[in-house]
Amino acid sequence: MRSRRPQLRTELPRRAVLRWLGGAALAAGTAPALALTPTRPAYSLSLANIHTGEKVRAVYREGDALLDDGLAELGVVLRDWRTDERHPIDPALLDYLVEVQQSLGHDGYVNIISGYRSPKTNATLAARSNGVAKKSLHMQGRAIDIALPGRATGDVRRAALALQRGGVGLYSKSGFVHLDTGNFRSWGH
Repeated sequence: MRSRRPQLRTELPRRAVLRWLGGAALAAGTAPALALTPTRPAYSLSLANIHTGEKVRAVYREGDALLDDGLAELGVVLRDWRTDERHPIDPALLDYLVEVQQSLGHDGYVNIISGYRSPKTNATLAARSNGVAKKSLHMQGRAIDIALPGRATGDVRRAALALQRGGVGLYSKSGFVHLDTGNFRSWGH
């Protein structure tokens, strides 16, 4: 009886190959430091302020790490354009917006109707309209009014409601959807 020769496995596990290649590249001094670092998901937004015409594309988070430069770039477009005041924007609000876009398959610019509002701006708007909350989360950098080009406001509202992350308001006559990081609730039709 002939002895069986063990069969060689011709297909190596992907991780083993990558580990070997990374080690070989390091030994040769040719591997960039990131080659062995697992990639962390990057969160980015493309925003267009409809009042100022400003546009920005910025990465504001990699994994759990917030990126100050990206947050600052987004903050410029999300500032109170009436007073030019800036306020930190809640990163959870930005994440919420990214998730709404992803659920709709939208990767273009988001039109910003209103981001941060100073207390002065908010008081002026609340005096003119009963649709503006006197204690609006816009004043805390926790609310944003948006429109997604090419998407109906009703679709944006439904996508946001499905996430159940915070407030969702539909302003169909004005053509925008309000998102905030307060308690889950909705209004508008």
